Amino acid sequence: MTEETREKVITSAEEREETKPAETAEAEVQPESAEAAPPEATAEEAEAEGAVDELAALRQQLAEAEAKAAEYLDGWRRARAEFANYKRRNDQEKQELIKVANAALIARLLPILDDFDRAFQTLPPGLRNLTWIDGVFLIHRKLLAILENEGLTHIEAEGLLFDPSIHEAVTHEPSTEYEEGQVIGEVQKGYKLGERVLRPSLVRVSAGPPAEEEKAAEEKEGKTPVEKAGKAEEVEEAQEA
Repeated sequence: MTEETREKVITSAEEREETKPAETAEAEVQPESAEAAPPEATAEEAEAEGAVDELAALRQQLAEAEAKAAEYLDGWRRARAEFANYKRRNDQEKQELIKVANAALIARLLPILDDFDRAFQTLPPGLRNLTWIDGVFLIHRKLLAILENEGLTHIEAEGLLFDPSIHEAVTHEPSTEYEEGQVIGEVQKGYKLGERVLRPSLVRVSAGPPAEEEKAAEEKEGKTPVEKAGKAEEVEEAQEA
């Protein structure tokens, strides 16, 4: 073996020895890389868990906010309903006060209507065509129209059955023309204000056909039912005077 060949062999051996440590170093580096991978995965998992916790917290906050909003809305609705009820009660009380005040005033005007009625009933026929009498009738109609616009109505009585809620009996008279309990005539008009009775009607009520003895006595005296009714009206007018 020549000197040149020997040097080549030595050089090749040295190169092989230098290559082995590099390969060993690479082999040692690979496990380190494998060991470095798990921390990256752990960080991602931690980040995901953090996002889940944050989402849960946000959902809880949203649920709490929705509960508060529902509570506030319910309270607002109750307050609105209570205010509406208060306003309605207040309006009703005002209307009642107005009705009571009107009723008191109209009740004080009813005697004036009575005076008009009595004046018209006793008006001599010769005065009915006078102009100033027409003026009195006009005043009566205007006053009655004003009161009717306020809700005043006349209570019907004659010919109807006696109703103690709207009628007040002055006399009970035997009658062959009216059934028992039926109103014969009206002594004083009654009025209503709306559905409220402002003043009941003063009426004469039939007691039914007269007994045989009373009927015979009336026939003996020559009194007819009409004459007796006229006498009762005269007595009532005398009492009013």
